[in-house]
Amino acid sequence: MLEKLRLYHTNDLHSHFENWPKIVHYIEQKKNEHEKDGEETLVFDIGDHMDRFQMITEATFGKANVDLLNRLEIDAAAVGNNEGITLPHDELADLYHHAAFPVIVSNLFDEDGQRPKWAVPYVIKTLKNGMTAGILGVTVPYYPVYQKLGWTVTDAEKSIQESLDDIKGKADIIILLSHLGLIDDRAAAETFPDIDVILESHTHHLLEDGQDINGVLLACAEKYGNYVGCVELTLDSETRTIVSKQASVQKMADWHGESKDTAAFLKEKEREAENLLSVQVANLNEEAGVKWFEESPLPLLLAEALKNWCGCEVSMVNSGVILGPLKKGPVTKLDLHRICPHPINPVAVRLSGRELQETIGQAASENMEQLRIKGLGFRGEVMGKMVYAGAEVQTDILEDGVTHLINVKVNGEELDSDRIYSVAVLDMFTLGKLFPYIRDSKEKQYFMPEFLRDLLAWKLAQQS
Repeated sequence: MLEKLRLYHTNDLHSHFENWPKIVHYIEQKKNEHEKDGEETLVFDIGDHMDRFQMITEATFGKANVDLLNRLEIDAAAVGNNEGITLPHDELADLYHHAAFPVIVSNLFDEDGQRPKWAVPYVIKTLKNGMTAGILGVTVPYYPVYQKLGWTVTDAEKSIQESLDDIKGKADIIILLSHLGLIDDRAAAETFPDIDVILESHTHHLLEDGQDINGVLLACAEKYGNYVGCVELTLDSETRTIVSKQASVQKMADWHGESKDTAAFLKEKEREAENLLSVQVANLNEEAGVKWFEESPLPLLLAEALKNWCGCEVSMVNSGVILGPLKKGPVTKLDLHRICPHPINPVAVRLSGRELQETIGQAASENMEQLRIKGLGFRGEVMGKMVYAGAEVQTDILEDGVTHLINVKVNGEELDSDRIYSVAVLDMFTLGKLFPYIRDSKEKQYFMPEFLRDLLAWKLAQQS
């Protein structure tokens, strides 16, 4: 007899709660429909459900996100990098203690090599038809960042193999909850053909019909709750095999219902968050402004704070990281979260004078200033003008109409091409293709768990 098993999955919500009431309504309605037909349903979240850009998540250190998943009655969740590396150690240690679902991550440990109390490497679930499903989970191993926060993260591929060895002969269906990204998930499918389905995340791909790689079905539902994914498995319980696999997505913009209970719960949490973040951190004698394409007070203040915090000779901050001004008078945590919501940490790197000069030249280009960034921890709109503390940067627009770097001085002295300089930057500069010399610097020191807004609070408090 053939039966259906459906796997509903969300990923990379990043605390975009505006879509969550629709998601809850959709999944609950589908579960009810399938239950009436005698069909089984499992629901999973594949990580990065939380993002500290959102004040509810910020105020509760992600615990409200776990509340939302509890209320949906999901069957399991994976750990994303936003859960794993944007929380102080003690907050992550405490995040899932009230979770009513298993948190599946096999490659994350305490410094002493012990698995967190809330984590399991896999789950074997017996289905209503008697078949068994082995559910595995891994997270992207950002080694130095986890280490700085007091955690140990291990190689995902080796961890998957260990879990597969453990469940060998115990599972008719193998599902991997993967917060690795599409490239690594494709590689996992090639390496581990025993896996039946990889529910994937991290790189925000929309796989509307899934992808078949080496007989393994990959499924992903983009980001921000714009979609919910569904994998439909046709099972033969007599032979204990999968007959067919099919992936699809539902666009939430096309779904017209919403959970009123969930919407009301979020409103309540919003009010609580405002109260929790209304703690005064400073008092301003005058308004502190920001302009994205010219030097302005708040980005310059942040650059000075960054330089001092990291103990470097030079710091560099893109003005677009500050989203708005601060009014005269009391400044609260909520104010700083509003103008600087990014989960971005300070980093100290070492660059030669030549590398620093080329990096400053790249930052001065109009294309870089106008660049609209998505990801890398940045939650703003545009890169904006780069401002510095400890460096005097002279540029000019020449006859070709292009901005050229004319001269750089560090603390009043001409830049020495061969000398090594300590430079404080944002961790987003160490990622991607923005600034290759910073990204490829062999010496990086991450300052964690403080975010940029914590440095602003520290600097503003000094001036109050």
